[in-house]
Amino acid sequence: MSNVTKVWFNRWFSVAYHYMNAIRNNSDGAAFELYGTHSDPKHMSLQACDVAEVEPSVKGEAYVDFCIDFCLRHKIDVFVPRLNMLDIVKSIKRFDEIGVKVVAIQDEELLGKLMVKDQFYESVSESGIMVIPDYHVVTTAEQFKAAYNDLAAKGHRVCFKPTDGEGGQGFRVIDNKRDKLADLFGAVSRALPFEEVYRTLSTVPQFGDLMVMELLDGFEYSIDCLAAPNGELLAAVPRRKAGGRLRLLDDVPELLEIAQRVSETYKIPYNYNIQMKYKNGVPKLLEINPRMSGGLHVSCLSGINFPYLAIKLALGGTVHKLTPEFGVLASHVEQPMRMTVFE
Repeated sequence: MSNVTKVWFNRWFSVAYHYMNAIRNNSDGAAFELYGTHSDPKHMSLQACDVAEVEPSVKGEAYVDFCIDFCLRHKIDVFVPRLNMLDIVKSIKRFDEIGVKVVAIQDEELLGKLMVKDQFYESVSESGIMVIPDYHVVTTAEQFKAAYNDLAAKGHRVCFKPTDGEGGQGFRVIDNKRDKLADLFGAVSRALPFEEVYRTLSTVPQFGDLMVMELLDGFEYSIDCLAAPNGELLAAVPRRKAGGRLRLLDDVPELLEIAQRVSETYKIPYNYNIQMKYKNGVPKLLEINPRMSGGLHVSCLSGINFPYLAIKLALGGTVHKLTPEFGVLASHVEQPMRMTVFE
């Protein structure tokens, strides 16, 4: 690494604040300048930046042009993209030409599959490396009704989500026993009765791809992974929701075996996250996020600095296989802070 390495995060989630600080506070004593961009100059992620700018509202090739210009103006060494990642990877040669290392999957076809859930489910089904839930992909109200009836007939509770939804966006659960009055005065719920969903979907002749699937009601795990540029798995930490704000870093052999099989099959580099949920004692795939996860900073409590090590690997550094500390129970508290507003 050079004396000071310049790292840029484009539009990320608020937790990028933690990723940037993890990179800055690395155990090797490597020096960094952290850059960030976002459409909101008051966004939380920018508070960890040394330099920040407001992003333009453009997409596609115009966004890639903005990225190239930003890298050239600030002499960026490493780019960690989230927004418009696929467009960026499609133009990866442009970043190579200006000497910028991009911390992302370089395989455009694989990245495209990972970002569209039904396509990736098909791939996993063919490989047989893990179990996927029963599901259908629908684009009309009548298809939705048929999918619901099929899953219900198999004894499943049913949920649905857009195939390209990120995180919990668009996720809903079908529950025909909802008490509307209780819902009105209670907490906001993701549950809706079938008839209400069907009626709403019937207002349009067609909608975007919607995945209708069995609801998994057991423990939910996020397996945070670190891999070398060639995809070799260097560390994996299963992180379980343990009630409320609690998270447990859990040594689960079958999940670690799944992480190894995913690594060998898809060779995803750097940081990625495998989301699994149990049903009747069987872990089933929810999705794989080809990026740092929203809870990665919690998994860093295992003693592995996932964000920093990804940067180190991208710059050609050596990282050997790592042994995380398991059995860590974690949570968080809010802390007030004065904001710097970047204009």
